[in-house]
Amino acid sequence: MSHQTGSQSGGAWVSPASGTAAYLTLGGGQTPALRTSISHHSRINVIGGLLISPHRRRIRLLTRLQRQNIASTHVIAFLRVLLGSVRGPIVLVWDNPPIHRHKQVAAFIAKHPRLHVYTFPRYAPELNPAEGIWTQSSEYIAGSAPRHVDELRCNVRGSLRRTGRSDARLWACVHMSDLPCER
Repeated sequence: MSHQTGSQSGGAWVSPASGTAAYLTLGGGQTPALRTSISHHSRINVIGGLLISPHRRRIRLLTRLQRQNIASTHVIAFLRVLLGSVRGPIVLVWDNPPIHRHKQVAAFIAKHPRLHVYTFPRYAPELNPAEGIWTQSSEYIAGSAPRHVDELRCNVRGSLRRTGRSDARLWACVHMSDLPCER
C-alpha cells in the first residue's frame, strides 16, 4: 500500500470522498419560515467517487447513501464495490480524513494489490474533484424543505443521479479542481 501525494496512472482514477448532504440553504432576500419534521440529527451521508478510465475517455460516478455516520466498514464496503466495478489496477486518489487512515481500511488496502492509493495534501479540498459533486448536489437541493428524512434521501439521490448522468457535469468536477488532468 502506498500513500503518496501525486498524480494518476494505471487502470482507473478514483476520487472518493464522504460528504453530508443534510443541510438546506435558501437564497437571498427574505428567508421564508419553513417547517420540517427532520431533526438536526437526521442526515444522509454519502460516500462516492469519480471513476475515470485510463485514457480519460469514460467517466462515471459511484455513490452509496446511508443514514448512519460513515465508518471504516462503510469505506471497505465501498472499496469492495469499486474493486468489483473496475477491471485491472485502480489508482485511488482521496482526501486524508481519519476514516481513510483507519487500521481496518489500511489492512483491506494492503490485501488488494490492485489498489494504488495516493492522498491529497491536508486542507486541500480544491484538489479533490469529488468536492464538485457535493457542490452540485447542494445546489440541486438548495431551497427544498423535505418533510422527513426519506424525502431528503430522495432529493439527494435525485441530485446525484442528475450529476452522474451527465458527462459534462462530471468533467466539470474534474476541471474545477486544481489537478493537472487533461481530458
